[in-house]
Amino acid sequence: MFISKGFSRELSIVGALIAMIAVFTIIDPIYASYDNMVDIVDQSIINGLLALGITFAIITAGIDLSIGSIFAIVIVVVGDLLVRGMNPFLAIVVGIILGFVLGVFNGILITKLKLQPFIATLATMSAYRGLAYIYTGGWPIVDIPSGFRQLLDRDVFSGISVSVFILLGFTVLSFVILKYTKFGVYVYSLGGNEEATRLSGVNVDRSKILAYALCGVGAALAGLILLARLGTGEPTAGQSYELNAIAAAAIGGASLAGGRGTVIGTLLGAILLSALKVGLVVVGVDTFWQYIATGAIIAVAAYFEVIQDKLQNLNLKRNKNNIAKNSEVRKIN
Repeated sequence: MFISKGFSRELSIVGALIAMIAVFTIIDPIYASYDNMVDIVDQSIINGLLALGITFAIITAGIDLSIGSIFAIVIVVVGDLLVRGMNPFLAIVVGIILGFVLGVFNGILITKLKLQPFIATLATMSAYRGLAYIYTGGWPIVDIPSGFRQLLDRDVFSGISVSVFILLGFTVLSFVILKYTKFGVYVYSLGGNEEATRLSGVNVDRSKILAYALCGVGAALAGLILLARLGTGEPTAGQSYELNAIAAAAIGGASLAGGRGTVIGTLLGAILLSALKVGLVVVGVDTFWQYIATGAIIAVAAYFEVIQDKLQNLNLKRNKNNIAKNSEVRKIN
């Protein structure tokens, strides 16, 4: 049901992606090379994981501005544990649990203290970042063991790294949760009409807390991958990453008003942003113009949402008019 509603949006993103690839390829044929395509996918992994996580919050009509700071905390804590000799597999589990717990705390602030999601996560964005600095004293954690780095960032075949499969795995998990579980139904219901959802007997607070916990898990996975790639744990990591994640989700069709959004759309949105940025680099566009181009894409995606809403309202009016006309005809007969 929810996928079918957003299917036209997903097709439009695929069309835009194909058109973008065609334009950049005409300008510079190297853009369509295999290595460059792999690079586009590779660069979309971290933003894709963050965007998939934040999609849960956005569908509930919320937002999570703290995912970049959760990202940083996971990086420095796991990095420190690895340097101290912790088993890489155990360190990964600790990182995921840490992201989950920090997300739960966000959810508690929103549900139990009744803070607006924007305010609550704005506060934790600053607080979590401060904790990352305090934990490291402002210094990066270096000499991350190669065993951990190979575990999450080694090439499997033809330049495709393990991290690609982590993104695909989290995508499948998120898709199954939203499509085939009661919790997924509750997430959409919360964004559509929270009060009606509450009156129907749903534990609204628990569902919201779990949605923000999944935001934290997405941020944790992204942080672990960046730690493996760079080999250092920077407390400054992840700054402004939440904006790119929100942009990817919005491009993918997630409505900031809640009740709308799909996992596939968000993933395609992340890939589209990555393809745009890589393309601008390939054709030699200045970095400053890249920000403008990204902003334009977001604005167009938002306007597409407006047009889609207008068309839906128009169809509803037409259906109501048709029903009214049919009723009048029956009365006459």
